[in-house]
Amino acid sequence: MSVAPTVRIQHNLLALNERRLLNWLAARTPRWVVPDALTALGLTGAAMVGAGYALSAFDSAWLWLSIAGFFVNWYGDSLDGSLARFRKIERPLFGYFIDHSSDALGNLFIMVGIGASPFVRMDVALLGLAAYLLLSIHTFLAARVIGEFRLSYLSGGPTELRLVLIGMSLAMLVTAPVGPILGPLSGFDLFIGALGIVLFVLFVVQTLATAKQLLHRDAQERESA
Repeated sequence: MSVAPTVRIQHNLLALNERRLLNWLAARTPRWVVPDALTALGLTGAAMVGAGYALSAFDSAWLWLSIAGFFVNWYGDSLDGSLARFRKIERPLFGYFIDHSSDALGNLFIMVGIGASPFVRMDVALLGLAAYLLLSIHTFLAARVIGEFRLSYLSGGPTELRLVLIGMSLAMLVTAPVGPILGPLSGFDLFIGALGIVLFVLFVVQTLATAKQLLHRDAQERESA
């Protein structure tokens, strides 16, 4: 069994500088640090993020744990594959499966934590998580059927999203939980809800575009048969 060749598409704003930084870190990472440990570290960072948000219900200072967790999550999640490629020890099947399974679990930790905070309703947070997972599913399916693994949409990727959520966390630190401003929704509810809507629209648009591309490809194959 082998993985079909795929083209990584990454056009997010920070991609070039981030790649340089990851290559620099990979070259200087001690030999005893292995990619699997970095994957586990990334998941630990996501758990820190979720815990910080949930504990902010008792004291907003816990949001600093979430902010630190985003950096830990970025370091582990972004460097694991880079380190494997740098050392030429890739395991395409195992690495792909474990990395993205960990990402899904980490995203669950983060969004449930946000929903458990006093700033965002749980139903809004879970809707945001559902939209993110829908777009992730499209990415994984597209990698299989058209050989394109898209790591960014609208010039944004996971790193930019982390920075957006860090900015939201800083806003939470200086803003006490406030009441609804639109029906039952607070400003932070509207922010997370808006992000979810953008991700859902991207899922629909990308799904339709890929379906059209596959329909055209199938028609060409029938004509040439």
